[in-house]
Amino acid sequence: MLMANLRHQRLQELQESFSQLESQVPAGPVKDALALLHAMIQETWRVGNLPGAAQAENEQAFRKLEQLMNYHKHAPAMEGQAQNSGLPVGTPASDFELPDANGRPVRLSDFRGKPVVLVFYPLDWSPACSDQLSLYQMELDEFRKRGAVLLGISVDSIYSHGAWALLRGLEFPLLADFEPKGAVARRYNVYREQDGFSERALYIVDGEGIIRYAHVSPQLHHIPDIYELFEALDRVNQGMAEPATAQHEPVQGEPVPNETVQPETVQEVVS
Repeated sequence: MLMANLRHQRLQELQESFSQLESQVPAGPVKDALALLHAMIQETWRVGNLPGAAQAENEQAFRKLEQLMNYHKHAPAMEGQAQNSGLPVGTPASDFELPDANGRPVRLSDFRGKPVVLVFYPLDWSPACSDQLSLYQMELDEFRKRGAVLLGISVDSIYSHGAWALLRGLEFPLLADFEPKGAVARRYNVYREQDGFSERALYIVDGEGIIRYAHVSPQLHHIPDIYELFEALDRVNQGMAEPATAQHEPVQGEPVPNETVQPETVQEVVS
């Protein structure tokens, strides 16, 4: 008990010294870094002085959070060949409206005048999807430099999107193609009927609403080359045409892109 009191007294003395010196440090990165370090030390001291049961509970909560953050590393693998070839370059991108993680409606036409990257991915929490979208978050400034809007789309609910985005630190919108399930993915010819989710696919829609780049990963777990995506965005911004070639051979019996969803069904999705 005596040692604990001495430590507490010493911490108070250091706190007072820090407060006196802090006012003398000019505003800027150095002061911000010192403030952050001070907060880290305070938090470390607080956790280290919790009662035994509370400290154990706190550590257990941190372990569970860490397990959740790393779940995608141990989750069942998502594999399989592509079943759809996507829409060809030059196709007008059909407008749609889907809710984001906060329930706010987002329309493709809201971003007319800017290039939009549509990121269709199978499911939240799955291995490659976690890696792919975390990569896009890390490179978000590169998308912004190119004036591009990034929209993630999957069949997950807004609640799954919200929790997943919070855990992964994703700042770009995740849209819920939830009900009717996969209707927008069908319109873009990337819905996997047998699996109930979409292909891993990318589209770049230019400022006039025309698809200028299309990519469907030949294998579900293949993450598209981000540098190829940046190069395609640069070409779109420069007004250069993309070659209208598919990324893989269409699957036998695959529906014709423009007939994937009947107009009346589409209207129900986007109205």
